[in-house]
Amino acid sequence: MATSGTTAFNPSIDEIIEEAYERTSIRGARTGYQLKSARRSLNILLAEWGNRGIHLWKISLASIPLVEGQAEYNWTSDTTNFPTDISDVLEAYVRNNTSATAPVDTALSKIGRSTYSALPNKLSKGTPSQYYVQRQAYVRNAAGTITASPNLFLYTTPSSSFSGANYLVNFYYMAKLQDVGDYTNTSDTIFRFYPALISGLAYYLSIKYSPDRTESLRLLYEDELLRALAEDGQQTSSYITPQTFYGDGV
Repeated sequence: MATSGTTAFNPSIDEIIEEAYERTSIRGARTGYQLKSARRSLNILLAEWGNRGIHLWKISLASIPLVEGQAEYNWTSDTTNFPTDISDVLEAYVRNNTSATAPVDTALSKIGRSTYSALPNKLSKGTPSQYYVQRQAYVRNAAGTITASPNLFLYTTPSSSFSGANYLVNFYYMAKLQDVGDYTNTSDTIFRFYPALISGLAYYLSIKYSPDRTESLRLLYEDELLRALAEDGQQTSSYITPQTFYGDGV
C-alpha cells in the first residue's frame, strides 16, 4: 500500500476555523462576522496559552552586549539586540568572549523583586551574578506602537573589565505566540498542538453559538491540551542514587 511520503500537514487559519465550526454543528457558508468572530476567539485562545506553561518551540536565545555600569537592559536601551516578543526570561548567563575558541560562561541566579529591591547599591560594579526580570514593562517601538517588553536588571553591573562587545548577557526566553493574522496564514504552533488548537477554538465558538455542546467540547479541549503539553516536555536523563546506611540505620 502506498503512502504519501510527506509530513507537511499544516492547516491554514481558514481550515482551522472551518474544522472548529463543524465541531459546533454549524455547517455551510460562513458570514463575514462569523469568520471575524472566530479569528478573534483564536487570538484569545493563543493568548490564554501563555498561561499554560512553557512551550519548547517558542524558546529562543538572545545575546546582549554588556555596558559598563548599566543595570537595566531592555528594547529601549538596545533596539538592535533586545527582543520585543518576550513573555518571560527562563535562564541567563554572562559570557566572556575574549577567546573566540574558548568562551567562558557564568550562570546567573534569578531573583525576585523583593530581593532586588533590598540590594543596597544596585549600581555597584563587578562581574554580574544575579538578574531580576520586570515582566510587566512597556516600551514604544520605532513605529510608535506600545508593546509589553520586560526589563532585565543585572547585579552587579558590569565593570570596565567585564563590558564591551566581547562580554555578553545571554538569556533563554519564551517568546509570545504570534497573532493569527490573515486567513491564509498558518498558526504559530507545531503539529503536536494542532488537535488542541482546533478543539480549543471549537470550545470557544460553542460558548457563542452552541452552548449545549460547550461542556463536552471543553472536556475534549482540556484533554487534547494536556496531552500536547506533556509531550512537549523535555526528555532528560534520570539518575537514581542508592541510599547508604551505616551502623544502626544512620
